[in-house]
Amino acid sequence: MIELKTGSELDGLRAAGRAVAATLRAVQQRAQVGTRVDELDALARQVLDEAGAVPLLLGDQPRSAPRPFPGVISCSVNDVVAHGQPSRYRLADGDVLSLACAARLDGMCAQAAVTTTVGSASDEDAELVRASSQALDDAVAAARPGGRLGDLGHAIGIVGRSAGYGLPEELAGHGIGRQRREAPSVPNEGSFGRGAPLRPGMVLAIEPVLLAGGSDELRTDQDGWTLRTGDGSRAAHVGHTVAITGRGPQVLTRP
Repeated sequence: MIELKTGSELDGLRAAGRAVAATLRAVQQRAQVGTRVDELDALARQVLDEAGAVPLLLGDQPRSAPRPFPGVISCSVNDVVAHGQPSRYRLADGDVLSLACAARLDGMCAQAAVTTTVGSASDEDAELVRASSQALDDAVAAARPGGRLGDLGHAIGIVGRSAGYGLPEELAGHGIGRQRREAPSVPNEGSFGRGAPLRPGMVLAIEPVLLAGGSDELRTDQDGWTLRTGDGSRAAHVGHTVAITGRGPQVLTRP
């Protein structure tokens, strides 16, 4: 069942969104050539602690994972699509880095993701980052009352497919509120005018994922967490927590 949030719940979601946005902003600013990935994770823990927010990735353990996730945030480098774990790897010039954060504050949850380049970027990587941001912006713009859930996936698909990028079917956004994952699923590819109607009070985590090589295939490392592109190409993962209101979409995790 899709839950519609009340005004007070939206206020709580905004507060959680601010904590997530502040964390990603601080970590992205620290992500320089030579910075260790585990240093970024430690910084995220500090920012969330100062905000009084609880990290939701830390300790998460779906049935498919052999152990709980060890990081406060996901730090995914180059061909890692999602669930990159803390490590002593030092960021190198030209790396593509995707950062994801989810947190609970006073009972309400928010999550977001951003992809950036470290140091100098190739034209191909810069275009991948730009396209992922465009896909997210277009999907957010489609999150309006009177629309349909498929409109969001349609917007993402137009950007991703027209540029020749892969869109993995098994990765999708979702509803969010008192729980990190709520109904409905928000696919990254869909048909315009299809799916559940969009109504004021719905809050969605919209999360485009683009794979540079054009294949939709993914593979999981032996650790049970690290998710990589099947062809070794680079990936971008971006996202926002978005409230649908009578005045249009409101991004709750914008810095």
